[in-house]
Amino acid sequence: MPKQPSLVHTSPNPAYVIDAAHAVDADQVLLRLESSPQGLTDAEAHARHEAIGPNDLPEGEVRSVAAMIIDQFKDFLILLLLGAAVVSGVLGEIADTIAILVIVALNAVIGVVQEYRAERAMEALRKMAAETATVRRDGQVTEIPASQLTLGDIVLLDAGRIVPADMRLIESAGLRAAEATLTGESLPVDKTVDTISDAKAPLGDRTDMAFRSTQIVHGRGTGVVTGVGITTEIGKIAKLLSSTGDVKTPLQKRLAQFGRQLGLAALGLCTIVFVIGMMNGEDLLVMFLTAVSLAVAAVPEALPAVATIALAFGARRLVKAHTLVRKLPAVETLGSVTYICTDKTGTLTLNQMTAERLAGGDASELTLRLHENSTGEESWFGRALALSNDVDGADDSLIGDPTEIAFYRVAAESGYERAALSAQFPRSAELPFDSDRKLMSTAHELPDGTYMLLTKGAAETMVERSVDALDATGGRVAINPAMATARIDGWSAEGLRVLAFGMRRFDSLPDDGDMGGLECDLTLLGYVGLLDPPREEALEAVTTCKHAGIIPVMITGDHPATALAIAKRLGIAQHADQMMTGTELDALTLEAFEGRVEGIRVYARVAPEQKLKIVQALQDRGEYVAMTGDGVNDAPALARADIGVAMGITGTDVAKEAADMVLLDDNFSSIVSSVREGRRIFDNIRKFIKYTMTSNSGEIWTILLAPLLGMPIPLLPIHILWINLVTDGLPGLAYASEPHEKNLMDRAPRAPKESIFADGLGVHLIWVGLLMGGASLFMQAWAMPQAPAGHDLYWRTMVFTVLCLSQMGHALAIRSDRQSLFQVGLFSNMPMLGAVLLTFLLQLATIYVPFMQVVFKTEALSLRDLLIALALSTVVFWAVEIEKWFKRRRDAQAATLAEAL
Repeated sequence: MPKQPSLVHTSPNPAYVIDAAHAVDADQVLLRLESSPQGLTDAEAHARHEAIGPNDLPEGEVRSVAAMIIDQFKDFLILLLLGAAVVSGVLGEIADTIAILVIVALNAVIGVVQEYRAERAMEALRKMAAETATVRRDGQVTEIPASQLTLGDIVLLDAGRIVPADMRLIESAGLRAAEATLTGESLPVDKTVDTISDAKAPLGDRTDMAFRSTQIVHGRGTGVVTGVGITTEIGKIAKLLSSTGDVKTPLQKRLAQFGRQLGLAALGLCTIVFVIGMMNGEDLLVMFLTAVSLAVAAVPEALPAVATIALAFGARRLVKAHTLVRKLPAVETLGSVTYICTDKTGTLTLNQMTAERLAGGDASELTLRLHENSTGEESWFGRALALSNDVDGADDSLIGDPTEIAFYRVAAESGYERAALSAQFPRSAELPFDSDRKLMSTAHELPDGTYMLLTKGAAETMVERSVDALDATGGRVAINPAMATARIDGWSAEGLRVLAFGMRRFDSLPDDGDMGGLECDLTLLGYVGLLDPPREEALEAVTTCKHAGIIPVMITGDHPATALAIAKRLGIAQHADQMMTGTELDALTLEAFEGRVEGIRVYARVAPEQKLKIVQALQDRGEYVAMTGDGVNDAPALARADIGVAMGITGTDVAKEAADMVLLDDNFSSIVSSVREGRRIFDNIRKFIKYTMTSNSGEIWTILLAPLLGMPIPLLPIHILWINLVTDGLPGLAYASEPHEKNLMDRAPRAPKESIFADGLGVHLIWVGLLMGGASLFMQAWAMPQAPAGHDLYWRTMVFTVLCLSQMGHALAIRSDRQSLFQVGLFSNMPMLGAVLLTFLLQLATIYVPFMQVVFKTEALSLRDLLIALALSTVVFWAVEIEKWFKRRRDAQAATLAEAL
């Protein structure tokens, strides 16, 4: 299947392209777009649509299945395994050939399935676009498919609508838009037609613009389309998402490096063994088969299967912990990350505005339970909280502005029920909020026929419009400007949004219905400090991550003061020097930013492109980055990060499709479980590599050193292949079930560029391999004189048994890197115990079952010789246990020294 072309967007007339439309006056935007408030003509709209293209996101290229399959076989280790399969087939080892081919096919299927991830992410972006739009063309209002919008179209917006394109507002009446999925701002944004002077203002500050895929939650407005398709802000995200490329996980990188090293070693091994054998007069055919068999044995063909099974077992366990893994290697990657970049709204916080602080009109602190404070006229504070809002629905499913929901709840918790109060003080009139006044008022009829005006708004504005205040006893006192300013500034510094309530009695409603003149000479009732609070479990999760050597970083589009306040509460940051705004970030080149990135813990007012810049800068510094998020704005960074973690409940489809993992309960603390599981999985894969490569090392030393010591090569090709098949099979796969180490979350993440042989693994496989080979050669030197004349197979059987069972002892000994097997428990990994016992029985079968003696070229051993072989097979086990004892002693000494310092 050929590649499908991308959706083409013809470049529009340059005159219609307006850079930074938010910084251009509305009438100038209309003029430059050759439009008017009456809209385009149908003919002009259709002509522009044909010239510019549809208001759709571009489709990415669709790769053919054949190309995907071919890509799966470009990995060096996979090619080496295919070569091993061919060699095994030539040698008649059909079972080995089939096993290798099945493993390769399984990995190819998994790889091909993952190729569809980017395409699904793009599809999710397209689905988020509004399906229809209300436009004015030829002066007539009509409904059209959103894809037919073009530059210059006049679009009508009202509450509940999804914005169908980017547009410059030309009319606004109490218009508010929810932009959390695009900018990260938790509160709806007030929209006006006032021009923003800063051409480089962040998206969250462009209040004269409405952006595609955001939602109108209040009021109405009209806008002229300035961006369609890929030129919209969400379209730019789609472009970023398609250009982020594919990033290999640490596991894939390490296995690829391991495979290249192993392949070169195998080729050298074949040559060395063959030359040594020929120099010692061995048979040409036997030496060729021996050399090739060793090469096959040197390739751990079970390694991809062990990695896949370990990851799959981990993914299954993570589902129980409310984490869905969409890409198996992501489990291991999360265990290796050094930075977690997380969004604030809905991830670290509840995404639910809450009244955190209350103060009386005199700025004195009150408890959140108003009825616990002094009684008197201050009860009007509680009444105002309940009455001056438009919240609907039941207590467990409230609908309305998040700020008003917070007022409703704090009033209800203090005993001020809105339904009862509305019956007692019915609403007679209202004055909606607008950004010029920064106030909202409702008028309520009192039982005596007079009226009470309840006004709420920005605290500074309310103080200016008030003439006195109520103190804690309900008495009227003069406003103390210094105390009011201290209260407002103090709460603002804590990241709180500060609003205030006031009241004014009057005898009758204005005859002309204009209530604006009544919003003065108010009596200040009290202050409310609002905050989207952190999740209770987030603090513990952040602490655990830091203890594990992982640095959490908050990235949000929210206000800097709010972001820093939340970060301080969670322990992510301690001071303002650790925070950077989007404007500051934009002013830095990537190179300059890389010099500072590791000292920043909070980013506020950032755009999607900047989130991607943060991730790239950290990666350029050698860090492995996890990105958590739930909005459209997180998708490019989720895709580019070493692992993307999306929220399952509040997360958008775009975020979920771009991510590697999804937290089903939106719980940040679930990441801790994922980190633990990822580290456990990589530990177990390393244990398998340690096990299988040490076993191969023992085989190699046995064959290489025997001729140098004047003895014949002790192992036949069938012995090598049998050891390779049995010892690399069930025991190796059983490592996937190994429990996590005791100190797993007390160590720092492994260095991203760390070699697979780091932390002593390379030294271990050499010295233990030498010991294993030495035990086998000792057995050969002792058994050769003891064997009856002409019975070479007898002493070869003893060497064969020692080498095979030594590997079983080694498999048990390295189940823990530090703890003794007797501390870990023999029964704590039943699959491993079963694999070792089964291997032991199969080895006995090759010695004592007649037809297997013929196949495997063995002879039955006497009880004495069998016991001698078994005793010599335990040498490796005891040697590794002693090594671990020395490690524990060294760790204890280091801990004691650290405490002393």
